[in-house]
Amino acid sequence: MIPTRSAGVRVPCSTSNLGAGFDTLGLALDRYLTVDFTPGDGGLHVSRTGTLSRLEGDSGDDLFLWAFSAVMTGAGAELGGELRMRSEIPVARGLGSSAAALVAGHELARAVLGFDPAPVEAFRAAALREGHGDNAAPCAFGGLQAVVPGLSGLHALPLELSGEVGFAYAAPSVGVSTAAARTALPRQVGHDVATAGLGRLTALLRGLATCDPDLIRTGFEDELHVPYRLPLIPGAANAMGAACDAGAWAVTISGSGSGLIAACAPEAADQVAEAMNEVFLAGGDDPECVGFALKPDLEGVRCS
Repeated sequence: MIPTRSAGVRVPCSTSNLGAGFDTLGLALDRYLTVDFTPGDGGLHVSRTGTLSRLEGDSGDDLFLWAFSAVMTGAGAELGGELRMRSEIPVARGLGSSAAALVAGHELARAVLGFDPAPVEAFRAAALREGHGDNAAPCAFGGLQAVVPGLSGLHALPLELSGEVGFAYAAPSVGVSTAAARTALPRQVGHDVATAGLGRLTALLRGLATCDPDLIRTGFEDELHVPYRLPLIPGAANAMGAACDAGAWAVTISGSGSGLIAACAPEAADQVAEAMNEVFLAGGDDPECVGFALKPDLEGVRCS
């Protein structure tokens, strides 16, 4: 039986799509899933805190455990010990909580077994499980990443991101599942819509690289997914308007929702996030409504 050792892993959250980058672009941001493992006997004991506390006692759909167990059992190791999971990433709110869990499970298992990190393997395994890699790539590698299909599989391509671009995020108390968000999409779009999307993507990449608010605004426009998903998010249109009034250059759906992501000057990020959050709160006091400024994470998954 392969011996195991104590280890830990930290994985950033991610926003994806960014408007015209549907299923192609992802950006790692500075909210994290952290998991520590200590070997022991008597089975696997799991504790969850932070945004995962509501999942305590319900491990049936735990993607971290799925990925962790797959690597451990594949190597012939016993699943015995204690896992302590802590997350700052809102669940089902468009910040890549599922991809973070899959990447974390893969890389922590390798660390526990004494294997070298394999972020490329983690990225591809997570992308295969999710059906798209635009969140898995930034979780694994950090920064702004494009996911490119090739004959040998998916490739992650790092892209330039100006340090002068800031980000603000907010989400209502209700989440949107990726499955529901994908069901809302049309099965076909016109050639003109697809072509327009390519032009906007080009503008988006240039805008993010050079901190050009006009190009970012153009790139955040979208006809492939945003118009169909926006009605799934209560208050989203008003929150977008509030963000722009507070200084945002552009706002779009983060991932498949329900969160929104805004691009703005870094010094305006707090007020933009607060403006969106106030709309979602609608005068109430719901701790499940969240809003905060975010900074890019340039490291990706890290083991200790």
